[in-house]
Formats: sequence, C-alpha cells, structure tokens
Amino acid sequence: MSAKIKDVAARAGVSTTTVSRVLNGGKYVREDLRIRVLRAIEELGYAPSRIARSLVRNKTNLLGVIVPDLTSSFYSTILSSIEETAAKNGYNLLVCNISEDIDKEYKYLQIFKEMRAEGVIIMHEKMNEEIREFIGRMEIPLIFSSVKPLNQSFISVIVDDYAAAYDATAYLIGLGHQSIGFIGGDMRDVTSGQNRYLGYCNALKDHGIGYIHELVRFGDYKVKSGYDLMGELLRSKRQPTAVFAVSDDMAIGAVNCLADHGLRVPGDISVMGFDGSQMTELVRPRITSMEQPIHRMGKVTVETLLRLIEGDVLKNGDIILDHKLEERESCRKI
Repeated sequence: MSAKIKDVAARAGVSTTTVSRVLNGGKYVREDLRIRVLRAIEELGYAPSRIARSLVRNKTNLLGVIVPDLTSSFYSTILSSIEETAAKNGYNLLVCNISEDIDKEYKYLQIFKEMRAEGVIIMHEKMNEEIREFIGRMEIPLIFSSVKPLNQSFISVIVDDYAAAYDATAYLIGLGHQSIGFIGGDMRDVTSGQNRYLGYCNALKDHGIGYIHELVRFGDYKVKSGYDLMGELLRSKRQPTAVFAVSDDMAIGAVNCLADHGLRVPGDISVMGFDGSQMTELVRPRITSMEQPIHRMGKVTVETLLRLIEGDVLKNGDIILDHKLEERESCRKI
C-alpha cells in the first residue's frame, strides 16, 4: 500500500494540515517541523497526488491544445515550440489531435473543462454552431494560434496570410513567370484557404496577369495532395512555369511528382511553398518558402495565454507576426 498524507503526519508527529502546508510551500511552518515532515516523506516514499494538490491549490498548471493534424510538419513544429515555452513556465500540455474531425473537438473541449485546464489553445478554424456556443460559454482563457476564425472575439496569433500569399506570388512574377500554378488549401478555412487564395489572385491582377482557371487546384495541405494536384496541372492544357503551394508539405509533394515525371526543379518548373517548416531544408532541391515565424508563433501564443490566465486584459486584439521570404533552390529566374 502506498503511503498517504495521514501516514506522513503520524510518522512526523504533526497534523495533516502541517504536512499539507509543507507540500504547498506554506510560510507559516516552523523549520524543525518542516524538516520532520520532509524526513518522513523520504522515509515513507510518499508521492503526493498531482490531482489532490491541484485541488488544494486551485491550480492545475495544465494547458489544453487542439491540433488539426499532427502529421503536418507545420503543426508538429509549432507544437514543439508551445511545449517548450509551457514547460519553461511550469505548465504541462494535454494535446488532442482531432484529425480534422470537429466532432472530436467538442469532446476534447469538454474534457479540458472537466480536467480544469487553466487555458486552451486551438490551432484550426472549422467549427459548427455547437462548438461556437460552447467556447463562448467557457470561463477558461482561450487563444487561437496560426488561425483567425470568423465571428470570434478571442485573440489570435497569426501572420497576415493574404499579404504573405500576395508577396509569394509577386516574387514569382518578379522572376519573370507569367504562367503560375496555384495549389491551394481548404476553402472552408478563412486563414490558410481563402486569404492565401485571394493574395494569389490579387497579385496576378495587380501585375496585369490574367487568372487562368486550369492553373488552380485545391487540396488539404498534405504531401499526397500536393503530389496529386501537381499531376493534374501537368495534364492540363496550359503548363505552368512555376507553382505556388500554400503549404510546404504540398510543395514537397509537387516536387516529388515533377521528379517522377522526369522534370527538373527549378530547371523545368519552379516550386514555392508556404510556412518555412524544417522540411524545406531536408529535401532536394531545398524549397523556397514564404516563411511564418513558426517557433516564435508558438512562444508568443503560450506567453499571451499565460497573461490571460493571470488576469491581464489585452486590448490590442490579434497579434500579427511578420512573414519573410526564405529563398532556397527551387525557384529560378526566366
């Protein structure tokens, strides 16, 4: 049988209240009593229940995180930054991968509430009305990271996805490309779907280049999607000289597809990604990407959430981080 707090009290010859005060760092305990309690804890091998201590302190040091797809290089990278920053501040994570299933999200939000998570981070924006109502009623501080859902008053830590996609397309135009393929994301997503698509369209328009329907495809941000959609572009009547994919994973899929068709990147077709994940450095050629500051995004997300937990009232709205073009080897001037 494992030792209980009453066993520690009996061994030390003190009350359970005194033991509790020692465990929780109470100031009003005589030093000789503290030493006796600590000695009894060591002798009995007593391990206080984390749950019990959290109930006493009314603090769990637990953050709930909802991730849409842990297989994505972007989400795995930002999650690593979130975990590192949380750990440095004495917090643990309860990570839930919903695999794009919003029914799972509702269940996990309920679990966060039941487990008394002190804050919640959400990294996707697809929501039904039930979820919108639930998070609206939650008394737990909540923040969105990398996305900005419609009609939500919560703070988001994001980049300007429209401007970033515009700049990415303008960069390819500046290299001399007039026939630019677009491998887009899920158009139900405002942030990474609609905004990046609009940035592409308006960059073409502002530079006097006509929109060509055959050069545009939409996928799900994954490597296989990029591979399949690049194949569709190669089978279309109008061949692109460059392709802009709105995720690095899809850009990698596009590069693999081109290689399987005997085409060179960037010799035959230039390929550009979006996110700036570590995968862009691991493939050959290394992929030029419009980079989000992924590590900083995770760090700022946690730091802002902790301020909300401490009761700070943040009046400046969303936190918009700078995007940056990272030139590598997959794009060439023509």
